[in-house]
Amino acid sequence: MKTPMQWFVLGWFMLSIPAAFAESSENVVYRQQVDKPLAEIYDRLYKSLEDARFYVVFEPDIGASLARFSEKWGDDYNQSKLTAIRSMVFCNAWYANRVSNQDPDMLGFCPLHLTLIERDAKTVVLFNRPGVMAQNSPAKELLTQIETEVIAAIQKAMQ
Repeated sequence: MKTPMQWFVLGWFMLSIPAAFAESSENVVYRQQVDKPLAEIYDRLYKSLEDARFYVVFEPDIGASLARFSEKWGDDYNQSKLTAIRSMVFCNAWYANRVSNQDPDMLGFCPLHLTLIERDAKTVVLFNRPGVMAQNSPAKELLTQIETEVIAAIQKAMQ
């Protein structure tokens, strides 16, 4: 039989688990929406990243790639009714070197990427936040700085 203190500790533990997961899952992906079509935002975002010294190295058009499977996938294709999905893969070599010096395992964030999705002429930018995901890394502070600079570039472009 459990003592009242054991029940208290067990209850506290059980209640804290969902809160911990909710907090981390809400904050892992930065999300910003603007009431403008993706075509209007894309070049501004590209330039804003490069102005912040994050150089775009690859630009996959995910929506176009998926569209090739629309007939094969039938009703399972694009159930979210997205009109565009694009991505930018980008890097800053100086930061990559600093990350590799502090924690080579965090080079999984090099290159970085963001995804733009469009629906109803509104664009959402999604960015996986490296500073949040690198909680136990010696490079956490540096990755948080990188994250802050990328988010500032996104915000500048989305004005």
